[in-house]
Parts: sequence; C-alpha cells; structure tokens
Amino acid sequence: MDFKFVLLWTDAALWALAVSLLAYAWRVRGQASLRANWLRVLRDPVAASAGLLLGLFFLLTLADSVHFRLALPSGDGPRHYDTQTHSLLDALLRRQIAMRETSYSAPLAYRAFNKGAAVGDATAAQPVVDGQTPPHHDRPRLQFGGAHLEDPVQQWAPDVGRRVACGMAAGLSVTLLLSAGVALGLSKTHGGVNRAWLALVADRTHYPWRALLGTVGIVALCVGVVVALMSNYHVFGTDQTGNDVFYQALKSIRTAFVIGALSTLATLPLALGLGVLAGYYKGWVDEVIQYIYTLLTSVPNVLLIAACVLMVQVFLDTHPDAFETGAERADLKMFLLCLILGLTGWAGLCRLVRGETLKLRELDYVQAATAFGVSDVRVMLRHIVPNLMHLVLITVVLSFSELILYEAVLTYVGVGVDPSMNSFGGMINLARSEMSRDPVVWWSFAAAFGVMVTLVLAANLFADGVRDAFDPRARQTRLRVQPPSRKAEG
Repeated sequence: MDFKFVLLWTDAALWALAVSLLAYAWRVRGQASLRANWLRVLRDPVAASAGLLLGLFFLLTLADSVHFRLALPSGDGPRHYDTQTHSLLDALLRRQIAMRETSYSAPLAYRAFNKGAAVGDATAAQPVVDGQTPPHHDRPRLQFGGAHLEDPVQQWAPDVGRRVACGMAAGLSVTLLLSAGVALGLSKTHGGVNRAWLALVADRTHYPWRALLGTVGIVALCVGVVVALMSNYHVFGTDQTGNDVFYQALKSIRTAFVIGALSTLATLPLALGLGVLAGYYKGWVDEVIQYIYTLLTSVPNVLLIAACVLMVQVFLDTHPDAFETGAERADLKMFLLCLILGLTGWAGLCRLVRGETLKLRELDYVQAATAFGVSDVRVMLRHIVPNLMHLVLITVVLSFSELILYEAVLTYVGVGVDPSMNSFGGMINLARSEMSRDPVVWWSFAAAFGVMVTLVLAANLFADGVRDAFDPRARQTRLRVQPPSRKAEG
C-alpha cells in the first residue's frame, strides 16, 4: 500500500510536546530535587493512577497524529494521492468507519432507531399480494450492527453475553499477567514471589502497584469488552448520519488535547513573563502591565475570540489554493484557534503570578541575593520563577480542563473547531436536538460527556498530586491535618 505522509500543524506541535516531555524526563533523572518531587507523585496512588490514564489518552492522541494520504491507482502515469487524509487511528478503526448505517441506532442494537419501510421482515406476518410481501412500518434491520445474527430475537442476548464474557476474560488475563510480572519483579526485595504477592495485595509496596494494577485492570476490562463487541455491533450506537459514535468519541480526544495543551502553552510566555516583571519591578512597569491585562479583561472573552476567529476564517476562505486537502485547512484553523485562546486568556494567570511575585521579592533570600549584587534576571530565574512553578502548574492543568469544556461553548456559538473535525463540543452541540426529541437519543451526549469527564477528572487529580509534591507549603499543611499515629496515641 503506497501512501504519502502529511504533517499537519497540530501534529508537529503534539510531537514536539512529546519530545519535550521526554527531554524533561531525562533532565529529571539528573537532578535529585526534581526526581524526589516526582517520586512523591508516583507514590501517591490517586495521582499515579490519574497520570497513567492521562498517558493512555496521550498515546491515543499521538496515534491520531500520524497522518497520511493513500495513493490512487494511476497505472504508469504520474502518481496521485487521495484528497482524504487518514491517520494511524483511522487505519486501526477502519472497520468502524466502514460500518455506516442510514441513521440513528441505539448502542448494541440490531435494528434502526427510527421506523421505516422494512420489506419482508419475518418479525411481523403480512399478507402476500401478487407473490410479494408489502412493506410495513417498522424499524428495519441495520446493515452492519448485528448483521451476523440470523434470528436476532433469539440470538442477540446470548451473542452479546458471550462476547462480553470473552472480552472480560481477555482483560482479566492481561491484568493477571501484568500482576505476575510485577510480583516477580518485587520478589527480590520482598523475600520471594509468595511474599511479593501478599505485599502487593495488602498494598505494602514502596510504589502504589495495587492502585496502578487496579487502574490497568479496569482499562483492560473495558477495552476487552469493547474490542469483542465492536467488530459486529455499534458499541455506543450511531448518530443521525449513521456514523459510529464510539469512533467519534475516540477522535475527539485528540481535539481536546490540542485545544487544552496548545492553548495553555500559548498562554505561558505572556502570563509568566509579564507577571514576574510586574511583580518584581513594580512602579511604572507594573502599572503598564496592569493596564494591558485590565483592558484585555474588560472585553467579553467570547466576543474577542469570535472576532479573531472570524478574521482567521476570512483569511482561510480567501486563500483556498493554499491547502491541498480540507483536513489541512481545518487543522490550521484549529491551530490558530489555540493561539487565539492563548493570547486572549493570559490575564488571569498573569495577575496571579504578579501577586505571588510581590510576596516572593520581599523574602530574605531574595533580598540577600540582591544585596550581593546578583543581577535581576538571575534573581528572577533562580529564585522567583522556581517558587512560582507549583502555582503555575496547578493553574495550567486546571486551565487545560477548562479549555476542553470551553471548546463546547465556542462550538455552540459557531466559532469553535471546523465542523469537519470531531470534537466533544461538536458532539454535544449536535446532541441538543436529539435530547429534546421523543424518544430521547441519549447515547451521543452520554459518550461525549463520559469520555470528556474521564479526561478532565484525570487531569485534575494528577494536578492535585503534582501540587502536593512540588509545593512545600501544601505538604506542611497536609502533615498538620493528619491524625496522630497509633504510636503517639499509646
């Protein structure tokens, strides 16, 4: 199979982010203080489990960030490529892409949700006229969902139950194999495999292996069940156009990561740089920076973003020849949307950094460094910024969660991502009319809401663990509120 790789703007940004994370991990290995802080995060069961989930979501995002175009059959002539851009995730889910129905269908259903003309359906006896069975008003069989069932009324429940059992057995087997590997690795430090198993079950290990294996077990069970069902059923049903909702939910994860991560990273330079300058120098520098972000916050944020996005839209519409495919055009629009969100949303973090810098510059070690003639740049980089990073980190991760939710609002007013791209906001926006009909089409909203909440909750829990590990004051507060130990009580 011949193909041509396509590097989109957001692909480059996401892979650069992945390389940066690897470089930061290599740096952590060489610095004892950073390594100690991250080891505290790893020893927190909730933070470690949330970080594991975020890592799995990010790997899925990277799989959806390898794009290519397939070659068209051209014989001996010049080679041409398809105008549709695919990703590695699309290649893995090509079965779900091909399983397109005519309209709505409920999760795991074998009949369409809407009633229609079902010719010759065996479930309802109809009189024969001129040798033909007339059509009757009923819900027709799906073209792909449950198509392998000859008698769905009798075979559907046993078939679904068998597939669910096989999927759960596969997920449980993977979990047990991983647990056995962990126990074997712990056997050297726990005096044998049996004692390692007991320590693992009782959660008496140095790292929270029980929590991590429990998280892996839940994920493995869910993945096993979904994989066992997805080849013959629509696990989350289909939307109005008959597309698989499960496929749309997985594709929306990349959009959420792009909006959350890139918009947040675009915010940092202005917020951190201007906030530290305003708090450290005070005077006219502080007044100018305060005037800038006060002016920025006085404009309604949605209107400002809408105006910027509309200008971008006009530019894209007037330069159609600059893009070979619609995917490149939609991706550039999303990339520019991330920049707009970053350039218009830095005021809150800047105000927070400025206030913290005003306190830090009055501390003894900062005054001592200034008295010894240390330059202002060195004082800010060595003494101010490192003591701000825990505050910046928790704000950034919370902003990551907020931006994922904010994308739904932007899509609702028509200034979000391109309609051709899958996103949680687009799914929820389309589900508004579905939730108001009778009977209710609930699965599109439920799928988008469930996956989005899982991603946002994992980010928030991981942020709490990082804050507790990197902020000494948070650790001191936690130590003060802990109950006395049994030894102290005795």
